[in-house]
Amino acid sequence: MEMRRARRHGTTAVATLAALLMLAACGSGGGDDSGSTGTAADAVAPAREGGAAAPGEAAAPGNAQGGAGAATDTRVDQRSIIYTGSIRVQVDDVDIAARDAVAAATRAGGFVGGDQRRSSDADAVADLELRVPAERFYAVVEELAGLGTQERREIGTQDVTEETIDLDARIASQRARVESARRLLAQADSISDLVSIENELARREADLASLEAKKRRLSDLTALSTITVTLVGPGVTIPEEETEIGFLVGLKGGWQVFLSSMTILLTVLGAILPWLLVLGVPLGALWWLARRRRRNRLTVPAPRGPVAPAQPEALHTAPGTGSTS
Repeated sequence: MEMRRARRHGTTAVATLAALLMLAACGSGGGDDSGSTGTAADAVAPAREGGAAAPGEAAAPGNAQGGAGAATDTRVDQRSIIYTGSIRVQVDDVDIAARDAVAAATRAGGFVGGDQRRSSDADAVADLELRVPAERFYAVVEELAGLGTQERREIGTQDVTEETIDLDARIASQRARVESARRLLAQADSISDLVSIENELARREADLASLEAKKRRLSDLTALSTITVTLVGPGVTIPEEETEIGFLVGLKGGWQVFLSSMTILLTVLGAILPWLLVLGVPLGALWWLARRRRRNRLTVPAPRGPVAPAQPEALHTAPGTGSTS
């Protein structure tokens, strides 16, 4: 009996142990699934935060180097860009179109930087300089183009991100130098030290003010874009460039060059004529007097000495001959 009871207890224990092992296996399997899911989610989240694309997703522009956290941010909204544009539009009424252009800039949060207008007839022209926020630049340009018939459009951009970062670093460094000079000024204990430190502090503050002015100018250019608008009436036409060749064209060009050369020559002559009158006339008079004196000196006869008496001819006789009577 005791042996049977022992066998039953052993069998029950084995069955219980087997059941526990199965439950443990099931629980561990479920736990592994949840753990793997949590691990994958944890892996995707930092990857997305760091800039790396998750599997199955396209990499966003500027985040190709997700592993390099210190890399420069190349997103457009994080860069400092100066937008400039010019547009020429032909309109029916220049004054009305100019008012509409000013209203468009005002609605965008900008203002008018310059306004020049000529005439008031069909050949009227208005030149406007509009300053608008950078984020509304293209929208305002399109609105201006809709005022009439667009004849010309030019848009330019300048990336000054690196210059802005460099200015920020230089300003921070210069501020630290100014603070150190102020601390030294507070600790000065002699007149000579006080004067030298004050001069150095003034120089450092001037350099800091110059850097801050450059930063404000750069910030203004990046925050507000410049649009130059030229509004022309229906009577204003764009001169077309014609390519002409031939004898008459060459003759016309040569005549124009000749007239230009003569104009330059007469201009130079007019510039030096006062100097010729002031200096040339006295010098010419002196030269004439000197030449006249030299000529008079050459024409005066040289003084003659006393004339020697004429010598009688000697009579030459040949040897052995007598004199003739």
